[in-house]
Amino acid sequence: MASHLANIFGTEQDRVNCSFYYKIGACRHGDRCSRKHIRPPFSQTILLPNVYHNPAHDPVCKLTEQELQEGFDAVYEDLYCELSKFGHLLELHVCDNVGDHLIGNVYARYEWETEAQAAVDNLNDRWYAGRPLYAELSPVTDFREACCRQNENGECNRGGFCNFMHLRLASPELVRSLRHGQKLERRLNPPKNQGGGGGWEPGRRESGRGRSASPSRRGTHSGEDRWTRK
Repeated sequence: MASHLANIFGTEQDRVNCSFYYKIGACRHGDRCSRKHIRPPFSQTILLPNVYHNPAHDPVCKLTEQELQEGFDAVYEDLYCELSKFGHLLELHVCDNVGDHLIGNVYARYEWETEAQAAVDNLNDRWYAGRPLYAELSPVTDFREACCRQNENGECNRGGFCNFMHLRLASPELVRSLRHGQKLERRLNPPKNQGGGGGWEPGRRESGRGRSASPSRRGTHSGEDRWTRK
């Protein structure tokens, strides 16, 4: 019996725990859901709900596709540069859904659980673009399962109200540049503590090891910084 319960935990066959919460980190029923949403005590993934608002969803939006993409790329770069300060950022995803539980959600997956916890602790004291951030650890581990496969094939008839993630994608060149910049940064300024597995915690970056390789926020300056403290 115990092995059976372990096998169905968080799946659609589980009548106790919400499969949507464990699969996508959010549920359209929220606190009213009849099944349990147990927040993980530790995780590599963090969730920042309701951060990105796509102007294309505004009925009076007159921006071109190019302008919309350039605007999103700027936001994605801003988020990537800030979130990578807390550790090795493996994945960054932004939802383009319009349902209340998924709209504007940002998911970031780190290499180490301690990095994710450091990000949550710091970001809960921050504002972004004039709105307070509410960061939490997320149970999502496999974004292939969390994303809508029909949407990826252009076949989802639910549109933005789908209960699976519809991701807003940054330009491939930008993503490559950001990943290369982070890789170079970690090579030039590695953590003090080297090691792996079981209990290893990333340390502070060493100073004086060379210039920072982090990609800059294009077209921004200190007067345009969207990040503020609460």
